[in-house]
Amino acid sequence: MARIHLTHYSDPGCPWAYSANPALTVLRWRYGDQLVWRHVMIGLSETPERYERLGMTPPSQAKGYRRFRARGMPFATEPRPRLVGTGRACRAIVATRLRSPELEFAAFRALQSAWFTTPLVLDEDAAIAEVLSGVEGLDADASIAAIEDPATEEAYQADRAAARTAAGGPTEAQGRAANSDGAVRFTAPSVVFETEDGRRLEAGGFQPLEAYDVCLANLDPTLDRRPQATDVAELLAEFQWGLTTREVALCMAERLDPPDDAAAEDALIEARAAEKAIRRGVGNGAIWLPAAHAPALSS
Repeated sequence: MARIHLTHYSDPGCPWAYSANPALTVLRWRYGDQLVWRHVMIGLSETPERYERLGMTPPSQAKGYRRFRARGMPFATEPRPRLVGTGRACRAIVATRLRSPELEFAAFRALQSAWFTTPLVLDEDAAIAEVLSGVEGLDADASIAAIEDPATEEAYQADRAAARTAAGGPTEAQGRAANSDGAVRFTAPSVVFETEDGRRLEAGGFQPLEAYDVCLANLDPTLDRRPQATDVAELLAEFQWGLTTREVALCMAERLDPPDDAAAEDALIEARAAEKAIRRGVGNGAIWLPAAHAPALSS
């Protein structure tokens, strides 16, 4: 089977990365295990000082989230009690990778969703543990304890170094790189596609689904491509961490058609009524989970 290796540079505290989830979810739906994912945590900010220097405040940050709602993902606007750096949450994701690699992405998704739909202070261990405790099969306390492990710090610093290698490449050429701490880095979510024979394409920063599609088609036109989803229960069953309405809508969209959130929500409502899906309200929207999840998650 042909396989394309994807390096996904991201950070749970980046609203652009969060807003790109529908397109990245379509890649998972279309190509399944033909894509091999590697997640690299950028570490946007070790402390809140960077945001303070930019003049941000908790209310201004919450207000800023509203402009991302048009891109389809749910956002809440309750301000946090203070600004938050992302380094601690990134380390928790890395710690999960080292202990339970099969749950790394679910942990990332959980922290990312909480970042933009709750006022939790996600550079504090108690808040991170609260979020990770909702990841099925994950020992949240063990992941938190492992944050201080030297192996976690070494792996996290390796991630940060890898994320700061965008100088002179396609991502910088397209104006999608950043230099916030002395090195040109990938912005979130940058995706680098590589074949097993060493061919490589970059989709730097926030990109539409079509950019990823073009990369994959040029690297390997023989990849099996699953058509759009038609059964929301079947779709949800493949994403145990749950999907937002826009993610479902984009997976269901026919070629060249825009996502139809209303049609997707209608189908999800029918699935919920038939006990084939569970709805959990978040921000100004919802996460939909497969029916196998505990009823306590429903709303």
